[in-house]
Amino acid sequence: MCPNCRAFITINDRVCPYCEASVGPRAVDLRPNAFAASFLPSANLTSIIVLAVNLSFFLGQLALSSRVEDPGIAYRLAIFGGGQWWRLVTAGFLHGGWIHLLMNSWSLFILVREVEQFYGTNRLIVAYVVSTISGFLLACFLSPHPVLGASCAAFGLMGIMLAMGIGQRADPLTQAVRQHYGQWIVIGIVMSLQGGISLSGHVGGLVGGFLVGLIAGRPGHPGSPRETFWKVVSYLAIALVLFCWYLDFANISYLLKHSSGSM
Repeated sequence: MCPNCRAFITINDRVCPYCEASVGPRAVDLRPNAFAASFLPSANLTSIIVLAVNLSFFLGQLALSSRVEDPGIAYRLAIFGGGQWWRLVTAGFLHGGWIHLLMNSWSLFILVREVEQFYGTNRLIVAYVVSTISGFLLACFLSPHPVLGASCAAFGLMGIMLAMGIGQRADPLTQAVRQHYGQWIVIGIVMSLQGGISLSGHVGGLVGGFLVGLIAGRPGHPGSPRETFWKVVSYLAIALVLFCWYLDFANISYLLKHSSGSM
C-alpha cells in the first residue's frame, strides 16, 4: 500500500503509479525471520557480486605481490606524474590485507543491499564508481602516500543515502534514513582519524556519492527517459571499470616482461 495515497501497488514498485510518491522497501522485507538472523544483515545478489569481485582482485593482488610492486594501487606520482589515471579505479578493488578486506566487505555487505533497495541498481553502480574515483582523486591530490581499498566506495554509498529526499517534500522515511546514515558517517569519520587511514579518501568518496544522489534522485517510472539515461550511465561506468583493468593488466604484463627480460 502506498504510504502517501494508500492505493494498492505491487511489491516491486518503487514509485506509486497513482500519486508518483517514492516507495521504500516493505517492512516485512526488512524484518528478521529468526533471532539469529537479527544479528546479521541480509544479502542480495548484487552485494554478493560486489564482494566476490573484490575478493577475486585481492587474491590476484596477493599472487602478483612478489613479482610486481603496487599493481593498481593509487598514488600521486603514478597518477599525476606517470599518467596512470586508471589507478583511480583499480585501487578501489585492492586491499592492504585480509583484515582490511574483511572490514570493507562487511560495510559493503550492508550498504550495497540498502542503497539498491532505495535507489535501484543503476544509481548504485554509478555512485560506487564515481565515489571510488572522487575518493582516490582527493586522497592523491592531498597526500603522496599510496592508498587503496573499497572504503571510498563505502563512504560514497553512505553519501548517496544522506542525499535522499533533499530538495523534495520531507517524509518520516527519508528523515529516518538520513539520520541513520548521518550517524554512520560521523562514526566513520572519527575512525578515519586513526593513523594509516586515508581521511581525505573517505571524504572524497562521501562527496562523490552525495553528489550522485543529489543529481540522480530516487528512481522514477521504469522505461522513462530519465531511467533510460541512468541505465546508460551505469553501463558506461561498468565499461570504464573494465577498461581501467585492461590498462592495468597491460601495464602489469609490461612490467613482468621487462623484469624477466632484464634478469
